[in-house]
Amino acid sequence: MISHHVLFWLKADTTEEQKAAFRKSLQTLENIEVVKNFHVGTPAPIERAVVDTTYTFSLILFFEDLAAHDVYQVHPLHKAFLDEFKIFFDKVIIYDAH
Repeated sequence: MISHHVLFWLKADTTEEQKAAFRKSLQTLENIEVVKNFHVGTPAPIERAVVDTTYTFSLILFFEDLAAHDVYQVHPLHKAFLDEFKIFFDKVIIYDAH
């Protein structure tokens, strides 16, 4: 299994409507055939020194293997999301693990 965890910090001037469209587009990524498990979220209201709640959205995907991850990276839905919404990114951090 490969987990692909992406944290998005959107630009400060991103509107609520733009955030809703961003989330809706993230949710389309679940339809990519190689995605085994999927979750889109926002920071939970947990206040502990070790918990980072500064990001706007969290995306976690699980793939069967590295080959499936590679299919995802070039999939038209993933490319469409990036093409339309990367202008809203202030910062993105990705954690991939196996």
